[in-house]
Amino acid sequence: MQRTLLKSKLHRVRVTASELDYEGSCAIDELLLEAADIREYERIDIYNVNNGERFSTYAIRAPRGSGTISVNGAAARRAAVGDVLIIASYAVYNEVELNAYAPRLVYVDGANRAVRIGDRIPAQAA
Repeated sequence: MQRTLLKSKLHRVRVTASELDYEGSCAIDELLLEAADIREYERIDIYNVNNGERFSTYAIRAPRGSGTISVNGAAARRAAVGDVLIIASYAVYNEVELNAYAPRLVYVDGANRAVRIGDRIPAQAA
């Protein structure tokens, strides 16, 4: 059996640009792509915390260290500058691969700089 699980996520990044007339994609700071193990042109799902929109596109590289999160093309209608997003990537794993499975979870500060990378979602206070 194969299962599709979360491979990685960028948690609570802020949109820095929204360009309707750009070819569709989401430009992400190269440092964040590396931290989250997301390759350029890889499919990503985006969850907009501000308005509840959920959509898929693909990642492209933005300048290293820029903090850029630019939602482009038709997707620009679903996210505005300043919106908070969760950007997720998924992969298909077989049962053997699941023995070593651990997602890559990247948490950022207000400037979209990685401040913590882990493989477990912190427990919520009751």
